[in-house]
Amino acid sequence: MEALEFTLRGGSQRLDKFLVSCLPDLSRSRLQALIRDGQVKINGQTAAKSGTLVEDGQVVQIYLPEPAPAGLQPEKYPLDILYEDGNVIVVNKPAGMVVHPSAGHASGTLVNAALAHAPDLTGIGGEIRPGVVHRLDKDTSGIILLAKNDAAHRWLQAQFKQRQVEKIYLALVDGKPPTPKGRIEAPIGRDPKNRQKMAVVPPEKGREAVSDFFTVENFSAHTLLQVHPLTGRTHQIRLHLAFLKCPVAGDTVYGRKRASIPVRRHFLHAWRLTICLPGEKTERTFEAPLPPELQEVLSQLRGR
Repeated sequence: MEALEFTLRGGSQRLDKFLVSCLPDLSRSRLQALIRDGQVKINGQTAAKSGTLVEDGQVVQIYLPEPAPAGLQPEKYPLDILYEDGNVIVVNKPAGMVVHPSAGHASGTLVNAALAHAPDLTGIGGEIRPGVVHRLDKDTSGIILLAKNDAAHRWLQAQFKQRQVEKIYLALVDGKPPTPKGRIEAPIGRDPKNRQKMAVVPPEKGREAVSDFFTVENFSAHTLLQVHPLTGRTHQIRLHLAFLKCPVAGDTVYGRKRASIPVRRHFLHAWRLTICLPGEKTERTFEAPLPPELQEVLSQLRGR
């Protein structure tokens, strides 16, 4: 394991801030962890803490260990890759696939499949794993982004945090909203009656949540909507549409207990995403076609 060396020129600076300026591909928290682990030296002496001052002319050495296995097993599952380069993978996730291993879902996830698909992953946070930039519910299909390295992960997450990403979902709902288009502003938090669920709650008990919607097509008992979430709360679209008294068709958690459509999932699909990829200045738009089982539902409704 070779050390990288950097010399401070002029003035003095905190060690962690100096390293961030020298190694922009690594997060400050990652660099602070390396300092705590004794992987950083100043003029040959192991640095005691992140706030140590580096003076003019001092040489800082940092040892970067190889990414460690994350304890996740690569598993070969077919993935519908919409786009891929050295920094990101844009996947059209199928309904029924969990994004990340969790209790009850130790394998068969998108992350397991991505590990097998992309051997060029350099790791996130010192571990060999893809960076999940945003998430989709298990039974929601459509576009999801995975980062291959720390720098790409931070680049993409920053755009989500600053609301610079345009996400458009297609949702078939039971009934119809009160207006053909509009904005829903309803805070979301844990359901006080069931901690396994989320709920629309008073502002002081939840987080801001905003969604725009636009009617695409009307049917006798259903409406096809485009939904643009401006925030990214858990189950946001499903909760907001249920709040309007037009829940997502097939959503037996927040909507009707018996599905009104012949499909074993809720009709929600992450259809289009517009974002600026790492190192680029121009936005790109990706689209994931509606899955066949959802296309069939629309065909049946149109046939009526």
